[in-house]
Amino acid sequence: MVETITGPVADREISLETGKMAKQANGSVVVRCGDTVLLATATMAKHAKTDIDFFPLTVEYSEKMYSAGKIPGGFFKREARPSIGATLTSRLIDRPIRPCFPKEVKNEVQVVVTVLSYDPTFSPEFLAIIAASSALSVSDIPFNGPIGAALVAEVDGQLVANPSAEALDRSTLQIVVAGSYDHILMVEAGASEVSEEVIIQAISKAHAAIRESIVLQKELVARAGRTKKIFEPEEIDTDLVAAVKTFLGNKIESNLQSGNKQEIEDFLTQLEADALAELVNEEATNTSKVKAYFRKEKKNQIRQTIINKKIRPDGRALDEVRAINSEVGLLPATHGSALFTRGETQSLGIITLGDTDDEQIEDGLNETSRKQYYFHYNFPPYSVGEVGFLGRTGRRELGHGALAERALKGILPDYSVFPYTIRIVSEILESNGSSSMASVCSGALALMDGGVPIKAPVSGIAMGLLIEDGDYVILSDIQGLEDHYGDMDFKVAGTSEGVTALQLDIKVGGLSEEILQKALYQAKQGRSHILGKMIEVLSQPRAELSETAPKIGFIQIDPTKVGLVIGPGGKMIRKIEEETKATIIITDGTTGQVSISAKSQEHLDKAKRMIYLLTKEVEAGEEYEAKITRIMNFGAFAEILPGKEGLLHISTLSRSRINNVEDVLTTGQILNVRVREVDSQNRINLEPVNVDDLSK
Repeated sequence: MVETITGPVADREISLETGKMAKQANGSVVVRCGDTVLLATATMAKHAKTDIDFFPLTVEYSEKMYSAGKIPGGFFKREARPSIGATLTSRLIDRPIRPCFPKEVKNEVQVVVTVLSYDPTFSPEFLAIIAASSALSVSDIPFNGPIGAALVAEVDGQLVANPSAEALDRSTLQIVVAGSYDHILMVEAGASEVSEEVIIQAISKAHAAIRESIVLQKELVARAGRTKKIFEPEEIDTDLVAAVKTFLGNKIESNLQSGNKQEIEDFLTQLEADALAELVNEEATNTSKVKAYFRKEKKNQIRQTIINKKIRPDGRALDEVRAINSEVGLLPATHGSALFTRGETQSLGIITLGDTDDEQIEDGLNETSRKQYYFHYNFPPYSVGEVGFLGRTGRRELGHGALAERALKGILPDYSVFPYTIRIVSEILESNGSSSMASVCSGALALMDGGVPIKAPVSGIAMGLLIEDGDYVILSDIQGLEDHYGDMDFKVAGTSEGVTALQLDIKVGGLSEEILQKALYQAKQGRSHILGKMIEVLSQPRAELSETAPKIGFIQIDPTKVGLVIGPGGKMIRKIEEETKATIIITDGTTGQVSISAKSQEHLDKAKRMIYLLTKEVEAGEEYEAKITRIMNFGAFAEILPGKEGLLHISTLSRSRINNVEDVLTTGQILNVRVREVDSQNRINLEPVNVDDLSK
């Protein structure tokens, strides 16, 4: 039976429909808003995975090119691997729904959101989260939902929920928020130095829209929801649990401040090995239980030590940032470089400046676009002391790179002022917490080292939270152990004036606005401290670009003369490039904009001069240094500009009559000429500047 619920969510009408499409999935919902149509399906495997200690959830956001009336490019003409945008949207859906599943579920769950029809007038990411939640909520899969999502932007000083694409282009803040009716679960934001107060207001506005979408979902569940499957928690061996607790005693609390990451890991690994040796029975039938109980109690004791004793694994205060060391200008052949080290996390940031040919082409559901700035994040296995496969860019790398990219985007100079393509790469050399925020710091320092005129330096910090029975602690600059056993991963980047990027993930039931507000202001203090350490090394961009960076400039020509610059079969543009050692790109043939890049200012200026002379209008009275190209019986043709010739009539070559042009001129001869006239057919007639020089 088909059921449809329709209602307003932040001034947009949204409809949820179930019972019509994809009925063999555990749950399926079609969500409509404007011309956007999403199909969300939720499917669960029939049998549990018994050999895992995590919830096996996969989320896919599938963009179909037909949804936007497009045919995929490439030889096979079908959708292949997901775009970067689709992969990031998959992560955006995954993050708020993952903590909503009961811990006892170990059956694999797959959520797929497919774009069937695409409306380019608004961004559908928030709608995809609502769609995924709706499919899970009407299914028989255990799910502590529904949850909702909303996009809020600051446009012309006003906060707008679920704005149009046109409004987004003018916004100074874009923030996607997901949550339950009472709590926040996920935040993702990019901003132009926005204050913490505005961030909090935006989240509050988003939460109001979230509640509206949850009301719609609950009504759909009331009409068409399936009875949830019941998963009984595993029976607990209380005697074995007690034995594990007795074995551990206060060993963890006593050794938690023992030293660095490797020392703590070695201690915990040996402690587990000792527990197994003491508590596993002769038949080894309880090995898996000993491991599970040990790890659960280990986590509990680490958390309790931090919450109750206010003791962190490395002995820091709750709001203390680890030691910071920065260097710039390490790599002489690059256009800018910086090494940022915070505790045991280290990022090597490198910038490369390029021209128009280096822009990133993005082909998705929207019109094909070009990016003049992009950030790549690499996380090799050696950064955590492991052996692994190199070369694969996973969702985590894409997500961290996208976050760092947003953090620095707002402080970059406008392309019209600084016409370079900018690529930033963060090589993570060591990792023990918040490598994405270290990437923001190294990227900002590398930009300044390269002489890129950024508005202000940016720093970033990762915040953590442990909450239990109403008591909680907020941790500044979390390391790996605190992230793993904590309840929140909250990353904030910004300048001294405001926030430029924000990402929040909650691993528990949700986060109150009170805790969120406290975390934001504690993060501000941490960001300020880190920024202070950074500017001790380099406080502003260098006055000049790196000597190794290309020199780029533009020249505007008459659009009707673009063909002159290109020449037949590209002959003229190749000639200019060969003579000047510059790269010439017709940026926009309709406006006549030409981009020029060269290794030196001298070559750049020479190319500009050649193009200017080639396209300028020749006027009577102008003088040129010309080269004789052809001799005829009635005169000679001379090239005064690249590709532009004029005629020296035989009558102008001497004060007295001559019979042969060869008597005074030879092919290849250089002489100074003056333009006598440009006739109605644009033919150029020349004369020698000094005819007596020819008769000698």
